Parts: sequence; C-alpha cells; structure tokens
Amino acid sequence: MKSIAKTPKRSKKTKQLGPAQVLRPDQYEAFDVETKVECIRALIPLGLMHVQALLEAEVCTLAGARYARKASQFPGRRHGSNPGSVRLAGQQVPLRIPRVRQADGEEEIPLATLPTFREQGFLDDVLLKRVLYGISCRNYEAAAAAVPGAIGLSSSTVSRAFTQASAKQLQELQDRDLSELDLVAVFLDGKTFADMTMVIAVGITLTGEKHILGFVETGTENEQVLTPFLQGLCERGLNGSQGLLVIIDGGKGLRAAVRHAFGSAAVVQRCQWHKRENVVKHLPQSEQATWRTRLQRAYERPTYAEARAALHRLHRDLETRNQSAARSLTEGLEETLTLHRLGVFALLGLSFKTTNCLESINAAVEERCAKVDRWTHSNQRQRWLATALLDIEPRLRRVKGYRHLPKLREALRRDLNIAQTVTKNVA
Repeated sequence: MKSIAKTPKRSKKTKQLGPAQVLRPDQYEAFDVETKVECIRALIPLGLMHVQALLEAEVCTLAGARYARKASQFPGRRHGSNPGSVRLAGQQVPLRIPRVRQADGEEEIPLATLPTFREQGFLDDVLLKRVLYGISCRNYEAAAAAVPGAIGLSSSTVSRAFTQASAKQLQELQDRDLSELDLVAVFLDGKTFADMTMVIAVGITLTGEKHILGFVETGTENEQVLTPFLQGLCERGLNGSQGLLVIIDGGKGLRAAVRHAFGSAAVVQRCQWHKRENVVKHLPQSEQATWRTRLQRAYERPTYAEARAALHRLHRDLETRNQSAARSLTEGLEETLTLHRLGVFALLGLSFKTTNCLESINAAVEERCAKVDRWTHSNQRQRWLATALLDIEPRLRRVKGYRHLPKLREALRRDLNIAQTVTKNVA
C-alpha cells in the first residue's frame, strides 16, 4: 500500500506593521539637517543602523573586512546572513543577522553582541504595565507604539509574553528575603478572586514604610492553610523578637494561625470597623446608623478604661434590644482595645485600629485585576496578584503617625516581656 504524501504545512504568516527602514551610515550622512532631525525623532532607523554597525564590527573582528583577502589571523569567515530580529522601543523588529563560520570547519561562531539586543527586560516591563493597566491582549497592537516593521504583537504572543513576565514577578515575591525588614506591625486580610481567597500580608517597618510580605491562596481563611503561610514568612526572615502588632479582621482561623505561628511574640488588634459592622447587622435597618455612631464614639475614647466602660454600657443596652448583637459585641472585645491597652491609641489609632491599610491595597489590586473576565486556574490568579502588588508597592505611603512607632515598640516590649516571664514561670 502506497503511503499518502502529506501536504506540507503552511507556515503561519507573521504580521508586521509595515516594512522596517534600515539606514547605512553613508545614507544618514547624505541627509540634510531636517531629515536627520526627523530620523533622530523616529529613533528606530538610527537604532537599527547602529545595531548593524556593532554586528558588522564584530564580524570584521572575527572574519576581516568584507571582500578582503582571507588572512590567517582571523578565526572565521563570512557566511551570508539569516533573517532575525532585535528589540527596540519595547518591540521586536526584524533584521538580517550576519553569520560567521570557523575558517577551518563548518561550525558556526555565535556573535557575542546579538544576545544583548535580544534581551526582553525592557519589553517585559513595558508589556506588563500596558496589560496590567487595562490593554487587552487582542487590542495590544493598536495601543502599542507603532514601530515600523515590528513583529510579535499578536494576541497570543502578547499573552505568552505577559505570562512569562508575570511568572518572574511571582517568583520574585515568593523568594523575597525579609530578614532586613525591622517590622513592628503586620496586616493580614483576604482578597477574593472568583471562588478563592488570597490572604495578603503587609508589614510595617519601624520607620513607617509598607512592604508586601507575601500571600497564600485558600478557599477559606482556615488555620490549616494560614499557619504554614505565616511560618513560611518567619523562615524567610520575618523577625518578631522585638514584638509584633498583628491587625486582622477577626476571623477565627486567622486568629488561631497567628497564635500558632508567632506565639507570645505578637499581640492582636482586631479591626474595630469589622467588629462594629458585625454588631449592627443584627439590628433593624432603621437602628443601624444610630448604633454605628454609638459604637464609634465608644471606641474613640482616649483611654482603655474609658473605652471599655463605654462598650460595656452599650452591651447592657443591647442585651435588652438584641441579645445576638450583644454576644457579637463581647466576642473578642478585648482584642479590639489592644491599642488602648498599650497606651498608643491616641497616637496610632488612625492607622492601626482597622485593616484599612490593607483594604486600600486590595482596592488598588481590584483596579488592575477587575478587567479579567474569567479566572481559569491558580497560576493565573497568583501571577496577576503578584504583578499588581509589586506595581502598587513603590507607590505606598508611610502610615500616618509613623514618628510614634518607636513608642509602639516600647509598649509591645513591656507587654510581651510580662507575657514571656509568665510563660517561663509556668514551664
């Protein structure tokens, strides 16, 4: 039986933005001043000219001048050129690449200059920013700067490039060394991506800077997932020996994870906003605004004794109005007053009484990731989140009241030294 000859597969056409203009030095010198100025403004013809000049200079070093008699001191000989490309202005531009072979054999001599022109560092950064800020892969060609002759702007190519670049961002965030950060506080909160939750950790240094420590993907904020995550931060260098204030929204799984991972090296400040909202949701809609104001006023009392007394009075009132709301208020009440107990509420309450510091970061993440219509798998979610967080981080301002953070550290030392002494005596 005769075999059926297969029809050769047609290669996919490469889409280009018109022909690329490559100048020779003699052509450039022949231009008048106005034409030279236009070339300088365009940059691409000049860039290609200099790329070819550098490649030709290396070929001359390896094989001598073009059309010159072969000499023994040159290790190679010219062997035509191949179609190739270099990267200019953040895009891939086609160019004929000269070839050199060994003078005494058929082995190719690679050009040392060429890999430098093919590096994607700048391209990755530009592409990441454009896709992250809302340009879809299918519209990337229209939105990108039109470089004559540019290739590699199809939606699939841009998507692959973004995947590779964002994977590097994810790896960078996961491998961060935290040992150099002098942390005094850590915020922990979750951000929803489709049906999954990303719990993000943000550290506050003694000088008030905010640093993204990492994140973990989980279905719910449960202790089994969050404890290894926090322990992993410690393994990467997070140091709680001077005491840490951990601000959380009050989830039981997250609270248990903090206890198991940090032990007696941390105290917890539960978010007062979450506590207030948890209480008022038990009440009728018509009463919620009034009770929200009363709870807010109680938490704003300057001292621990005053705030605690005001909250207990509200608890007695709630018992006669709605016992479920009263129970919600007493659950974890003391941890909502940690800043009061440490004596720094008046100085740092604005920044640390709620998880708003992390909520604002989550809102910025939402601006960058909301355009994704469908989250298909875990790697996609983690790559996008890591890329967004690393883009946001340099724009984060220091926390309000950062000049008082040394007082917070002193208060933590006093409080935790008592706790450590008791633990040793019990042991």
